[in-house]
Amino acid sequence: MVGSRELANAFSNRLGLEATVVGEPERALSVGWQEELAAATPTLKAMATTLDQAFQAGLTPITASSRCAVALATLPVVAKHRPDAVVVWFDAHADLNTPDNTTTGYLGGLAYSGPLGYWDSGLGSGLNADNAVLVGARDLDPAEQALIDAGTVPLVKVGPSMAEDLRRIVAGRPVYVHIDCDVLDAGTVPTDYLVADGMTLADLRATAEVLAESEVVGLEVGELESATDSHTPPTYVTSLIYALDPLLPTRHV
Repeated sequence: MVGSRELANAFSNRLGLEATVVGEPERALSVGWQEELAAATPTLKAMATTLDQAFQAGLTPITASSRCAVALATLPVVAKHRPDAVVVWFDAHADLNTPDNTTTGYLGGLAYSGPLGYWDSGLGSGLNADNAVLVGARDLDPAEQALIDAGTVPLVKVGPSMAEDLRRIVAGRPVYVHIDCDVLDAGTVPTDYLVADGMTLADLRATAEVLAESEVVGLEVGELESATDSHTPPTYVTSLIYALDPLLPTRHV
């Protein structure tokens, strides 16, 4: 996921800080979730430790991650340090499947459900469903749709009222924001998964402005691929940073 490095560089430039690198690039295994989780666990534990140290130091972590599965490590740490924070999950997919109901066996599809305690990833849980919100999800499996229909996890749908809908659900509570770039309409930025009828960058900026009305305790952005671009930094990274700017600290403390 070369795009995550491009995004990290842009965050560093915007914040005037050097990025801390956790893990090293490795080829995708493209196997079942058990094998992928076993291979990733050492790096995921290192990520959890790094985030834990950031929260202990009173910092606001800004993460450019590779895959959504990194949230298996980050969200339990968020729940530990900021149990009052709402995790706002921007994603074309809900990632609320479990090993028992997944139709694909894809680890990323289990990324939100693990921290919610719906299955044991070995990396912890602790996130309360009352502090979970989906934004922009539209490619849903039956078990995920059932959770939404039951009101277990609310969904803010893509549309002209989404910023106001999000403001109503968050209701001024602190927020930790997770963004999978495929929440954006297919082709807006380079991503592995292209899902139609998604958010525009203007939608993302508008929802970011709403979330910035709350205390932002952290931000993680993943699933950004790289594409040929003659600009430095790439124009899609610049556009993404602009959309997310309301969520970024005005200064480093």
